[in-house]
Amino acid sequence: MKGLFNKIFKLQDNVDYQSLLQEGAVVVDVRSKEEYMEGHIRNSLNIPLDVLNRNIAKLDKESVIITVCQSGIRSRSAANFLKEIGFSRVYNGGSWHNLR
Repeated sequence: MKGLFNKIFKLQDNVDYQSLLQEGAVVVDVRSKEEYMEGHIRNSLNIPLDVLNRNIAKLDKESVIITVCQSGIRSRSAANFLKEIGFSRVYNGGSWHNLR
C-alpha cells in the first residue's frame, strides 16, 4: 500500500538510490533541526525546507542531490525548487527511512 501511495502522490522518484549514493550523491534532509536530531541518515546535510533558499551556497549545482524528509512531501517541494533554480541532478528520496 505504501508503494502505491508513493507512486500516486510522487513522494519518491523511481531511481536506483544505492547507485546514486555510490556516485557520491549528497543527501539533503529538509526536516526541521529538531526532527533531524531525533534520527537521520549518517553524513546527510540538514537544511530545513523553510531556509533552503537562504542556504543554496552550501550545495553544488553539479552534484547529485537526494532530498529527504519525513513523508516525502517536503522533499518533493525541495527537489522541485532546486530544479527550478538550475540544479539538474536532483532526486526526491521521499522519507529518510527509505534510504537509511
